[in-house]
Amino acid sequence: MRLLVVLYAGDYREAYDRMKRGQSETYHGHRYALNTLIGIGKQVEEVAVLCCYCQEPYNELAEPGFRVIGTGFSFGQPATGLIPFVEAQAPTHLVIRSPTKPLLQWAIKKQIPTLVLLADSFNGRSLKDRLKNYLLARLLNHSCIDWVGNHGINACKSLVAIGVNPHKIVPWDWPHQVTPEQFPAKKLPANADFWKLTYVGSVSEAKGVGDIIEAVALLRAKGIEAKLKIAGKGKLKEFEERAIALGIQDNVSFLGLVPHDSIVDLMRSADFVIVPSRHDYPEGLPLTIYEGLCSRTPIIASDHPMFLGNLVHRKSAMIYPAGQVEGIVTSIETLISEASLYEEISAQSEQTWQNLQIPVKSGDFISKWLLSSDAGKDWLSNYSIAARKYSNA
Repeated sequence: MRLLVVLYAGDYREAYDRMKRGQSETYHGHRYALNTLIGIGKQVEEVAVLCCYCQEPYNELAEPGFRVIGTGFSFGQPATGLIPFVEAQAPTHLVIRSPTKPLLQWAIKKQIPTLVLLADSFNGRSLKDRLKNYLLARLLNHSCIDWVGNHGINACKSLVAIGVNPHKIVPWDWPHQVTPEQFPAKKLPANADFWKLTYVGSVSEAKGVGDIIEAVALLRAKGIEAKLKIAGKGKLKEFEERAIALGIQDNVSFLGLVPHDSIVDLMRSADFVIVPSRHDYPEGLPLTIYEGLCSRTPIIASDHPMFLGNLVHRKSAMIYPAGQVEGIVTSIETLISEASLYEEISAQSEQTWQNLQIPVKSGDFISKWLLSSDAGKDWLSNYSIAARKYSNA
């Protein structure tokens, strides 16, 4: 048995090196995923991880039974270019971590048993989106695609909405070492000279980064001073220039990538965690929501479809219409004027976090599918979205 795991991005050679050196992981779940795959590699001929987009090409046997491969492709190169890398590995089984049609088509053509493990949503309403999703659903419903996992209940429901068979859709999650119960609930700071905002994630317009920067400027115009820390990679130069144009460059700090084990502390040190994703960004359920809840710092989030039901306005977060800068500002104004609401949202974070927990972890998903035959199939079926085990499914 030869398993190939195809990742959209995420350099697992670097992640493996960091793990072996005892360094902290850059992204949540890297160490867990590596240990899972290395363990499987001891039971089969070989497990390989192919990173579709990374800085340089490589193909290295990291240790017996576990290989790391990188294409060296930059973002935007056609996905069809991935096929030679897949064929060279001659997999008997595939795990595909993104809705990449050429890979799905290849797996179906070659009759390769495949697990699709996503963290995406499919809510586009345009004719182009609907056609794209229809074609994707046809591929995912093929008998060669054994299971389709998605990160979070709402993300799974979006797959059902485009026509994917609910009996093969299973919600999944990462294991979490940090929990809200490790931190006390917070109180609204008294007599603050300025308010501390934190954003963690990709730095892009679709993720709402421009909206937060403009909110800082609007707050200043209203006589409310705020300082924003942005942690993540992306179009930093573009947003640095926007902050300069708005005259708030001293109020916005771009931290770049930060070690994952420092994120909850970063959020804990803030007064507000902002999750401003616009509707056109295909979120699953971002880990920043889990991390924000762990920090006990009140979350201000957009009304992205994937957040609805998971976060409730004025109970577990402040929710505003995505893309509306004024909504961010109003949410902050409300919380700094209602200390009791601030404290209630912080106190509620532990229960909200508990409500988000999902029993199927990604490593178990892969292992049960690959190694457990009928027992594994029954276990996964028991947690499919069709089994109705989830309160908000």
